[in-house]
Amino acid sequence: MSEPTPATYVIGFRAAEHLLEARDPRGALKLLDPVVAEYPENTAARLLRARAFFLGAQLRSAESEFQTVLEREPDNAFAHFALGRTLQRADRGDEARRHFRLAAALDPRPDFVEAAGFGD
Repeated sequence: MSEPTPATYVIGFRAAEHLLEARDPRGALKLLDPVVAEYPENTAARLLRARAFFLGAQLRSAESEFQTVLEREPDNAFAHFALGRTLQRADRGDEARRHFRLAAALDPRPDFVEAAGFGD
């Protein structure tokens, strides 16, 4: 069996995107784990893996991955929003609200602003 090449990891990443769109988080994770192992600094792969964990209801793993992304990119509005959703799903509403508000402040998309509950 031949050694994986950088192209192998790109193909795995792209295939994982399609699996996640098809709502197959387990399949996506199987493809993403080697990508993250080989390129742990790759924020896009970590963000996709966090989304797969979230979709698979692996909330602690999702939270950890979103936190890792935010350590590297504190201005990533989507990561704040997704972490907020993860915390909300884990019944940690106060923590979630903080991330929803950060997401809305960084990017005032209607869904981010609505989740932030600025009018509440």
